[in-house]
Amino acid sequence: MKAIIIGVLLITATVFIVLYFNTCGTETPQETTGEILPGGTEQDVAYQPEKDEDIQRYNLEMRKRLATVRTPCDTLNLAETIINYYPKGTYLIDFDKRSTFSVPQYAVIYQNRPGGGKNIFSWVTTSRLGFIDRDRLVEPKNLIGYDASFIDLDSTALGTAFMYLFLFECDGEGNFTEIWRAPAPSHGGFNKITMENWQAKNIPFVRANFHYGQGVGHINYNYFLIDGTDKQPHLLMTYEGINFKRSITDANGDRYPDYIEYVYIDDGQRVQQIDSVTFIWQDSLYVNTRNPRQTRLF
Repeated sequence: MKAIIIGVLLITATVFIVLYFNTCGTETPQETTGEILPGGTEQDVAYQPEKDEDIQRYNLEMRKRLATVRTPCDTLNLAETIINYYPKGTYLIDFDKRSTFSVPQYAVIYQNRPGGGKNIFSWVTTSRLGFIDRDRLVEPKNLIGYDASFIDLDSTALGTAFMYLFLFECDGEGNFTEIWRAPAPSHGGFNKITMENWQAKNIPFVRANFHYGQGVGHINYNYFLIDGTDKQPHLLMTYEGINFKRSITDANGDRYPDYIEYVYIDDGQRVQQIDSVTFIWQDSLYVNTRNPRQTRLF
């Protein structure tokens, strides 16, 4: 009887030791991004810039395989240039898809340069790294579309994104040069960029359109090419929703666009416009024409 008891105790102890050493080497499963690496394994790449770069290159190669016509200055070469020469966590952004089955398209606008080559206005985002204990790369899918407009409420939960309108020059042989970059104050909700013209002064500008889910409307960041294409653009923000609106105007006849801010009453039952006030550009700020102490940067 004693021998049986000792045997049972030995078996129990052995099982315990085996389980202990097996569990000691087990790590807590990490949160994953859902991205699939070329090798076919799912990894948490949000905190691993090298693996994220591998995914970007893999996805780019997939786009190259689907491309039917290639040119030295095409967007695939531009996207590869950004991967090769810009800090990790920098991405050429896609337009917001018009439907579930739309093919992703990079957010770029092409123009011919005088004397040859191309201008490429491009929407680019960067990840802010190096300011918190554990840095997280942004994911482009979290920055595009209506649902992504709510990321501004807590952008750090999914990384901190900085968005820019870039102007690149391509010399015709696939060599890209950054001419300038102009920041956008929003993090998420990107929709599209378009080339527009301010008819009052016949000045072209690039309009970056953002969804604004918090206010049931949209925001436009308008980059005016006042001093020509190669000079840093002038930024003016406009917007429109159910109870807010700001529109472009020419209030004082100079080269810079001004804007009209509309005032609404919204009591939950009705929305009514009751007033408007004009802001004009003076030196480096927009100034309220009624109250000069109230100013805006853009």
